[in-house]
Amino acid sequence: MHMAIFPFARIGRATLPLILILLIFQQGVLGQAAKTSLSSQAALVSEFDVNGLKVLIKRRPGSSTVAAGLFFRGGARNLTAQNAGIENFMLSVATEGSQRFPREILRRELASTGSNISSGSNYDYSVLALTTTRERFDRSWDAFTDIALRPAFAAKDVELTREKLLTSLRSQEDDPDGFLQVLVDKTINAKTPYENDPDGTIETITALKAADLRSYHQKAMQTSRLLIVIVGDLDPSLLKQRVAATFGKLPRGDYKDTPIPAFDFSKSTLDVISRNLPTNYVEGVFRAPSINSPDFYAMRVATTLLRDRVFEEVRVKRNLSYAPSADIGSQAANTGNIYVSAVDANRAVSVMIDEIKALQTKLVDEREISGVAGQFLTTYFIGQETNAAQARELAMYELIGGGWRNSAKFLDGIRSVKPEEVRAVSATYMKNLRFVVIGNPSAIDRSLFLQNQ
Repeated sequence: MHMAIFPFARIGRATLPLILILLIFQQGVLGQAAKTSLSSQAALVSEFDVNGLKVLIKRRPGSSTVAAGLFFRGGARNLTAQNAGIENFMLSVATEGSQRFPREILRRELASTGSNISSGSNYDYSVLALTTTRERFDRSWDAFTDIALRPAFAAKDVELTREKLLTSLRSQEDDPDGFLQVLVDKTINAKTPYENDPDGTIETITALKAADLRSYHQKAMQTSRLLIVIVGDLDPSLLKQRVAATFGKLPRGDYKDTPIPAFDFSKSTLDVISRNLPTNYVEGVFRAPSINSPDFYAMRVATTLLRDRVFEEVRVKRNLSYAPSADIGSQAANTGNIYVSAVDANRAVSVMIDEIKALQTKLVDEREISGVAGQFLTTYFIGQETNAAQARELAMYELIGGGWRNSAKFLDGIRSVKPEEVRAVSATYMKNLRFVVIGNPSAIDRSLFLQNQ
């Protein structure tokens, strides 16, 4: 969703299936190296508390770069209908300049050190992020901490950021795929803790003032609300001193995380938004376990199998759509989805529902699960190549995944999935789909979309 350095997507489009991944990735040299690597990950992480602030340091010997993230707990739960988007707005303005490093000085400083400071927000948390080189870390850390603790909120920076955010909000309807996702979010999130969009609305972003951002910043800077994650070849004991000298001086506050209830999927729903388009854009959403649930591994396998199957049946065999897909999110209250853009949306969705029913009633071959494990092994390590990606992973599991140690269990969890578990989670979660369609209402068979799977 909004994060350039630590990109946390909402429910996104899956990439095209990786059709054939050789089992050497699971059973051969790379697979064995992966098991060894994953089993040793926890030993690289130091965990400590500074005045109520939890800090995770992962040391990667020999790494020439460093990634650091100051994470804010709560996400959409911190927002109201009146100030939706304020946390994202506040952090975006903060990256423009601080008291010691005004805009022009900060730009020169970052350019001279090859560093980047950015921010982003999603439904569960936000981040102020730093990427830099190991040799320039000291100076970059000074700028990063000053931005976090003493942002300038200069009038020019506030207005420049406001216009950027408003431009993005105004353009939401320009792209049918992007607009579809906005509509899905509004439909599924209504009357839940996710109801207030971290991006905000045109009305809220227009109304927020610099004084509002300053006030929100002051309230947010409590150690009980924050998490720091740093990945690189740095001495944890020295970093602890640096954190204590800066963020450790903040007030503790009394922030408490509250559980987020699951979404309501007690019945199917259909919302059709009329647009004169050459094709219909369709997303059907179903409930999914969160990443800290024992069902997540089997559900991740089931959704990947569904993705591959609908691609084969909808595109390859019937040529009904260029990029049909299925995906699963990674939120505290989680969902999965099927997606298709098609002229004959009824036929395409019917095929996709048939594939869901097949997963619900028939046992998959264990070789299919092995193939999925091979895919994840490859994509997992590609996705974990950078320090920023590893910081993101540690933070996500610490904040909403039951603790950072669970991040090292992902591949083992995938490998352990059995055919019976795939069938069980498909039957439990992939039902009562809630559909949103952009296109021609008269071309949509409501009875098909509203059937209970």
